[in-house]
Amino acid sequence: MTHTYLRKVNYYETDKMGLAHHANYIKWMEESRVAFLEQIGLPYDQFEEMGFVSPVVGLSVDYKTGCTFADTVAIQVWIERYTGVRLEVGYRMTNSRTGKLVATATSQHCFLQDGKVVSLKKLGTPAHEILERAVQPEE
Repeated sequence: MTHTYLRKVNYYETDKMGLAHHANYIKWMEESRVAFLEQIGLPYDQFEEMGFVSPVVGLSVDYKTGCTFADTVAIQVWIERYTGVRLEVGYRMTNSRTGKLVATATSQHCFLQDGKVVSLKKLGTPAHEILERAVQPEE
């Protein structure tokens, strides 16, 4: 299952060269991931109400082409891997105006409850079922 999140580049997100600063891509990844979780039926605020958090434990971004103020970036989001303890989310960012690939990325997450790593699978939580169903099948 994939979700596409549209994000317009704000002027304040650009650098002296007029390009979106690279640090913003990580913020966009988080925005798109939260929107994706909501779409699949696991809004992050409800996940936290269940007593869980899911910190980022790793990031990888491969920048391809810059984008500028007022460009709209289409961010495709999907779950690449889910084990119950770890989650890997994939991202593909494309400039909607030019069709050019802007970046590809992944973020890795674990699950914590009361500050301890837990397995959503072993706990049998509804969150586990939702995430398991949403994993993108390998091509």
